[in-house]
This record gives sequence, C-alpha cells and structure tokens, in this order.
Amino acid sequence: MTNLEGAPAEASDVRGRVAELHAIREQARRGPSERATEAQKAKGKLTARERIDLLLDEGSFNEMEPLRRHRATGFGLEAKRPYTDGVVTGWGTVHGRTVFVYAHDFRIFGGALGEAHATKIHKIMDMAISAGAPLVSLNDGAGARIQEGVSALAGYGGIFQRNTKASGVIPQISVMLGPCAGGAAYSPALTDFVFMVRETSQMFITGPDVVQAVTGEKVTQNGLGGADVHAETSGVCHFAYDDEETCLEEVRYLLSLLPQNNRENPPAVEADDPVSRRGDSLLDLVPADGNRPYDMRKVIEEIVDDGEYLEVHERWATNIICALTRLDGQVVGIIANQPQSLAGVLDIEASEKSARFIQMCDAFNIPLVTFLDVPGFLPGVDQEHGGIIRHGAKMLYAYCNATVPRISVILRKAYGGAYIVMDSQSIGADLTYAWPTNEIAVMGAEGAANVIFRRQIADADDPEAMRARMVKEYKSELMHPYYAAERGLVDDVIDPADTREVLIRSLAMLRDKHADLPSRKHGNPPQ
Repeated sequence: MTNLEGAPAEASDVRGRVAELHAIREQARRGPSERATEAQKAKGKLTARERIDLLLDEGSFNEMEPLRRHRATGFGLEAKRPYTDGVVTGWGTVHGRTVFVYAHDFRIFGGALGEAHATKIHKIMDMAISAGAPLVSLNDGAGARIQEGVSALAGYGGIFQRNTKASGVIPQISVMLGPCAGGAAYSPALTDFVFMVRETSQMFITGPDVVQAVTGEKVTQNGLGGADVHAETSGVCHFAYDDEETCLEEVRYLLSLLPQNNRENPPAVEADDPVSRRGDSLLDLVPADGNRPYDMRKVIEEIVDDGEYLEVHERWATNIICALTRLDGQVVGIIANQPQSLAGVLDIEASEKSARFIQMCDAFNIPLVTFLDVPGFLPGVDQEHGGIIRHGAKMLYAYCNATVPRISVILRKAYGGAYIVMDSQSIGADLTYAWPTNEIAVMGAEGAANVIFRRQIADADDPEAMRARMVKEYKSELMHPYYAAERGLVDDVIDPADTREVLIRSLAMLRDKHADLPSRKHGNPPQ
C-alpha cells in the first residue's frame, strides 16, 4: 500500500521507516515526471540537479530542505504539492572550497517562485553570508507564482534585501539558464557577475507581448533580452556562452580567482612562469606612433602568467578592457584602454564598465593594475546629453575610493582629464610607471599648438609650416617621455620588456598595504 506521493504507507518498524524515507527522497530527486524531464531536455536545457553536478566538485553537494512542500491552497494548488517546491538548494565545493547554490527546477511550476520556494532561497542566502562563502544562483524560472498572489512577490523582496546585504561581503554569481522576467531580473542585476547561455536564457522586465501592446514594436524573446543583447548592448550580462556545460565550467574558473569573502585574499597558486621573464615582443607590439592602433589584449597576454586571463564584459564597451588574471600566482584586476576600439577613448559605457569592475576588485581585495593609452573622453552631443560627466565621475569615484594596491603603467597617450581619471598618481595610485613611448599632457600636441600659438600660426606667411614647427616645439618642451618623471608624477620610466618583473616586485611590496577611509555610513557615489 502506498500514500498519495508514491511512498510506502504506515511503515511499522525502523527499517520500514527508512525505506519510506529513501523512497520519498528518491522521488524528490527524480522530479515530477519523466514527461517533464523530457520537455526540459527538448528545450536543450539540463535539469537543476544536472547543473549542480556540473558546477560543484563530484560528490560534494549537500542538499537543504529537499522535502519542503508549499502549504498554499486554491486554484488547484492543494492537490499539487511536489517536493522541493521547484528549487534545489544546498552547498558543496568548487576546487575544494565551499560554495552555496540554489537552482530553479523549471519542471515544477515552471520554476516560479512561491512562498515556500522563496523561504528556501532566503535560508541558503543567509547561510552563505554567515559562513562567508560565495553564492551561485542557477536561474531558470517563470517569475512569481501567480496562484500565491502577493506572498510570492514578497519572497522576491527578501531575496533583493539579502543580495544587497551580501554585496561586497561574499561573491554573488547569477547564471541565467532559462527565462527571467519581471521583478525577478533585479536579483541578478544586484549580484557581482551574470552569466548567460545563448538561445535558452532571456532577461527582461516586460516581455515581447507587452512591448508590442504598449509601443507597437515586434520583437522576439532573444531579440529583446537574449544573451547576445545583454552581452553587447545593455551590459547586463558579463559572460555569454553557447552551452550550459561551457558556461558552468567558466563559473568554476571565475570562482578560482575570487576569495571566499571580503575578509580573505584571493587564492594564490604556484606560478611556473618566471618572474624575470622579459617581454621583448612588447617592443614591437606597441607602435611609437600614437595614431597607430594595436591590440591591448596581446600586451596583457605577454605580461601576465602564461598569457591567461578572464575578460569581464568582453563584448560591451570594447574600448576598455577589464580582466582578472594572475601575476606570479597572485590574482590581480586589470583595466586597460583598447586602442583598436574608438582609439581607446573613455565614454559613458566604458566608464560604467570599469567603475563596477574597480569596485568589485576593491571589495574582494584584488590589486588593480591599469594600462593607459587614452586620448581623452569621447566628444559629442550624445555623450554630453547622456551624462558623460556623471558617468565618467563613477570611474573616478571608484578609483579614489579603492584601498587595494594600485599600480598604473602609461604605455603611450595619457591626455587631459582621462589621464587623471585612470588612476593617476594624483588620485592615489601607489606607483606609476611609464614606457619611454609615453606622452602625458593636457591634450595632444596638435590641439595644444592650435590653442597656444593660434595668433602666430594665423599671422605666418606659411601657416601650415608654422603649425608643424609649433607642434614640434610643444612636444619637445612639454611632452617628451621624461617630463612627468622629472616632476615626480611618474615614479620611473621603464623598459617595456621589464614590465612583468616590475609589476610583480611592486605588487609584492604592496601586498600588506593598509589604508583607512574616513569614518562614514557610506559614500554617495555619482549615479
């Protein structure tokens, strides 16, 4: 005889009770039905438990509340009370370190959030904060469970509050593996990193039907909120991949570069790459002519351990590079202008991208290395009306507020306010180095000459010849490679081939740096 859930009924001894337990647990593990599992697979998606198995070290998962069921009534809910209530929660390890996780099970109520479902998530979030370990959410849900009304909405409020409480305390990673619509999308937006899978994951506040009804615009789910849209256009997504397996493997890699919490340093590893390895190829990678582009990624590859790094927001705001990597086995964050995209200028999106990355690195004790080759801020009506002053100030605020070790290397151009904003010595960089190709100035020589010598050029018999002579004079007087070093604005001018060794030895000296900020509740950063 069995009960309504398919488990043995009224077991009379301990062995019978244990058998009953195993039957119930097996049912919870299998999920609602084979049909529901087949439907999930037909969409090209893994089940919640398969995803957890890929994320965590083999055999390390400890599930919390697998037997939880909702208590809601009405609309037929009382007759449908599956175990887990549509979310699998627990903890395990990634590379041997504790990680907390929750995964929506789309096979149960479409992964929709109800009161019991939310309570499970709240509990695992509280445990992650208390234990001081990263939290990974595997998102595949249809939003709030409409049948439970406002109780479901209140569950989201509890998640948002905990996301904010955990911000800067433990790493929070959101992995989008299915739909995430409406208010549910704000939880990933509050976390440190968002991963998405192409074709199967979407994020939007209002769906395509509502958009069409209100604005008349026709758009698909992927066209509105797919992985590529958020990776390239909105900047909501930090990483986008073609399949779940690759996505979850990259989540594991990211976790290997992050500390457990804000009281620890990132994990160091033994480095096989010699500290003193010279980067002679750098002498050919970066042209002396400031108008010629090059790929800053190749510069980074030449300097960091084994040429390996993880680029954040690779396809959004491509005029600046933000990456996590290692130097002599120690994790560092890199911010670098990319001359191949918009000549490496700073604009609204580049400022926002780098500001958030700087804040993340500072929160989790990751030293910052900045490579400068910046001609200035992007001019234009759209940029000014879009608030480049306000957005550019975000980057400036983030640097000025950061207390981790900060080192800047000026490769070529460093002009105007953009030079100051990008962690110059005057805003608190601990050390500033420059290559002999550096040009540090208020503006480019051509523009400066046109301003300073405007009258002489206009009155000359040959204005173009006079302009060329004045440009040359300005460069020789105020833009030669040692001008800033002579005034103490640069700590040293170094051989580009020695950059790796100089950075490693400088970071080693700064490893125990301690800096106190003024006592305050919190700052009021520009928005």
